[in-house]
Amino acid sequence: MPEKKVSILTAFKTIIWPKRKLVLLGLLLIAISKAASFVSPIASRYLIDDVIVKKDLNMLKYLVAGVMLAILVQAVTSFLLTKILSVQAQYLISELRAQVQKKVLALPVRFFDNAKSGALVSRIMSDVEGVRNLIGTGLVQLVGGIITAVVSLTLLMKISVYMTLFTFIPLTIFAIIALKAFKIIRPIFRNRGKINAEVKGRLTETLGGIRVIKGFNAEKQEEEVFEEGVERLYENVKKSLTTTAFMTSSSTFLLGVATTSVMGFGGYKIIQGTLTVGEFVEFTVLLGLMIAPIVQMSSVGSQLTEALAGLDRTEELMNLEEEADEENRTIILGDVVGSMSFKNVSFSYEKDKEVLHNISFDVEPGQVIALVGSSGSGKSTIAGLAASFLNPDSGTITIDGHDLSKVNLNSFRQHLGVVLQDDFLFEGTIRENILFPRPDASEEKLMEAVKAAYVDEFTDRFDKGLDTLIGERGVKLSGGQRQRIAIARAILANPKILVLDEATSSLDTESEALIQKSLGELTKGRTTFVIAHRLSTIRKADQILVIENGHILEQGTHEELIASEGRYYNLFTYQARI
Repeated sequence: MPEKKVSILTAFKTIIWPKRKLVLLGLLLIAISKAASFVSPIASRYLIDDVIVKKDLNMLKYLVAGVMLAILVQAVTSFLLTKILSVQAQYLISELRAQVQKKVLALPVRFFDNAKSGALVSRIMSDVEGVRNLIGTGLVQLVGGIITAVVSLTLLMKISVYMTLFTFIPLTIFAIIALKAFKIIRPIFRNRGKINAEVKGRLTETLGGIRVIKGFNAEKQEEEVFEEGVERLYENVKKSLTTTAFMTSSSTFLLGVATTSVMGFGGYKIIQGTLTVGEFVEFTVLLGLMIAPIVQMSSVGSQLTEALAGLDRTEELMNLEEEADEENRTIILGDVVGSMSFKNVSFSYEKDKEVLHNISFDVEPGQVIALVGSSGSGKSTIAGLAASFLNPDSGTITIDGHDLSKVNLNSFRQHLGVVLQDDFLFEGTIRENILFPRPDASEEKLMEAVKAAYVDEFTDRFDKGLDTLIGERGVKLSGGQRQRIAIARAILANPKILVLDEATSSLDTESEALIQKSLGELTKGRTTFVIAHRLSTIRKADQILVIENGHILEQGTHEELIASEGRYYNLFTYQARI
């Protein structure tokens, strides 16, 4: 499949056209500024040919006043351009970042299984930055350069057609070189964005896993991985700098040839008497005005190329399919009772590698369903499907009789609560983490959740209590403390459907006893899916599903499965001996 690229026309329609009023005002200011820039070269001709020759002091005053006024106009328009276009460009960048972040959050969970968080951060924060060149400096230089070049060309032709045409030979050669160079540079810039994202992604992982790295004395290994990444980035930058340098050198040489030719040709015409000294000075200054934007084009071209390369990657992300699928997910749930049913559900993460095979079971409202089995058997996948994080490849999952694949996700997830194995906490205070699902909850509700999960058992010992800062991912807390906060968060959310994935895996015996009491309260009246390796924690479950190799091997209560002396019996008696 060919790589889709954002064209200048697409960028114009989506970015520049919606801001057309500001852009038009900016273009008007550019036109005024560039018109003022021509006052000085025109005045220089009259100064040499008329004022100096005729010793006209009165005309000199007008010339000086005109040039001063033109300089003032240029200064004011330059300030207004920065104020209007550059500031607007930064505002647009912030808007785009917000849109991309919103899009990323709307993508399905499976997308994040294959994406590095650091790389996504780079795409959200860095890829859109080049947009400032479409609205701000790049646009100013491009349009201003074109205006200057066209007006200069007109005035140059008026002074001497032959001298002007003579300068076009090296300029045409430079234009051909520039077009070729831009075709080479754009893929380099696009690839740079990818490399940058990969390097930032790895660096984020390294900093997040610093304890593991130090624990295994693997600093050297991480240094080498990072060095290899920055080396690739360096090679990419070197390619773009080499290409840009070649363009700049070419422009310097070819435009130097044009200037030198004009010097010789103009000197000859002055000697012949067909060109005045004033006209020659005016021609030289105007030629400089025309050449300057052409030289800048290499810089402007690089800026615009970088901007389009970043937009390529942003567009790629924005075109990904969201999980909400509002066109098909049209059922809006009201009050949820909590009955769920899996009917012949199959699922695979990779093509032709099924993880679940025709799974079927029913859950009554308020029941606790325990999922047990060896690692990789499919327990977490079933929980992920129940939480709507994944969609089945075949078969149906229903909630209160509604096909879950057709239910509006927001209306379902407002009744969902999760306590995951990695008990993820946000940087901030304990209070902020518990309030996360219900930021507006009352102090009374907060304290009910705190007491139910026995969070106060350890926060009462902290100087700042619930307002204690816990560090990134709760690094200042023990595993058991983090899990109790995660459980308090779920209690405060007051869900109808609850998913507990190894919710007691990090607890010591004393903490587990406390948590089992709070989990008993938490699961009352809620349909609960529990994944647990500690089988002692699920003895009171209404149903226990023994999952092996993506199949339901056994199903029943604890007593029924013990009596049958099958796989569950073997697992339970083995753990009891340990």
